[in-house]
Amino acid sequence: ETSNSQFLIQTQERKKMAAASASSIVVHRLHENTSSLLLSSSSKGLHHHRSSSLSLLYPHNNNNSPTTPLIQFSPKGFANPPFISPAEKKKPSFQTQAVRQLTGFLTKAEGFRFAIVVARFNEIVTRPLLEGALDTFKKYSVREEDIDVLWVPGSFEIGLVAQKLGQSGKYHAILCIGAVVRGDTTHYDAVANTAASGVLSAGINSGVPCIFGVLTCEDMDQALNRAGGKAGNKGSEAALTAIEMASLFEHHLKD
Repeated sequence: ETSNSQFLIQTQERKKMAAASASSIVVHRLHENTSSLLLSSSSKGLHHHRSSSLSLLYPHNNNNSPTTPLIQFSPKGFANPPFISPAEKKKPSFQTQAVRQLTGFLTKAEGFRFAIVVARFNEIVTRPLLEGALDTFKKYSVREEDIDVLWVPGSFEIGLVAQKLGQSGKYHAILCIGAVVRGDTTHYDAVANTAASGVLSAGINSGVPCIFGVLTCEDMDQALNRAGGKAGNKGSEAALTAIEMASLFEHHLKD
């Protein structure tokens, strides 16, 4: 009888513990040397233990007894060890506001001097390109007296003249205009490659921006379309590049 009474008492105590009050306080160890008080509450079949950084959810089964707890974390207030969310891990370690970004300005073209080297070969294409460049310079307040136009026989000769002009120190940028159209021989490849490398070398050797405005096209239709046709005017685009590069060098890269 005594053992049966003790069994009944123990059973009643277990039931009382399972239905513990919502205001009871339990101590949960968060780390080796850190503990936090967690408040226990019950709502709709869940025992909910919460701190500022850790939530323990105890779902109930049909017998109204808690099952394995579900753990939820929140970064707020969790100090030892710190909880880092995936979004915080992806944050860059540098501040973009501190990065200095330099660029040229299209609104400060007044006072700049430009030279335009134009190939006479395929003049039906190069002249509209020149006109497009001159019109753009005018729109951006470049004075006519600050523009010099030099004609050369073909695109092959552009690089040499551009380098000479750059070394003179008179100009802020050199605009190179030409048109190379593929023919029946490999002459096209030699001229196109030489023109490109010549303009590049002119800029490197003189220290003055030399803008590549030489068209390299498969046929004459392609060239005309890019000299004021349906593909726009590449001479005008090259002039904008010349203005921006002149501004960049003058305001940020000047010795």
